[in-house]
Amino acid sequence: MATCDREAQHHMAAEAAKANMPGEEDIGRVAAVFKTISEPSRLKILFALRQGEMCVYHVIEAVGGTQSAVSHQLRVLRDSRMVKARRDGQNIVYSLADEHVLAVLELVCTHLNCKI
Repeated sequence: MATCDREAQHHMAAEAAKANMPGEEDIGRVAAVFKTISEPSRLKILFALRQGEMCVYHVIEAVGGTQSAVSHQLRVLRDSRMVKARRDGQNIVYSLADEHVLAVLELVCTHLNCKI
C-alpha cells in the first residue's frame, strides 16, 4: 500500500474521524433525512412552509400539484419529523417541525448561493 507525504498527519486525522464517527443507526437516520429532502416536490413544500403554517389547500396553491400528491408528500415529511400538523377546526394545518429544518434549508442555500 502506498503512503503519502503527510502520513502521520493523515493517520491522526483518520483515527480521529473513526473515533468520532456516528454509529450505523445514526448514519442511516441522517441518510434518510437527506433522501427525504432530495425529492423536489417535498423540498418545495419545505420552502413554502418557511413562510408559516398552511392548510393543504394553500400548500397546493404555493407549490402546485394535486391534492393527493401533495397530501402524500406531506405525510412523508410528517413521518420523517420534518413537518408537523395540527387540527384547526375542520382543517389540518402544516408547519415546519422546528427551527432545525429551516436551518438546514438556509445552510444549503447559503452554500449554493441560491435565492431563498
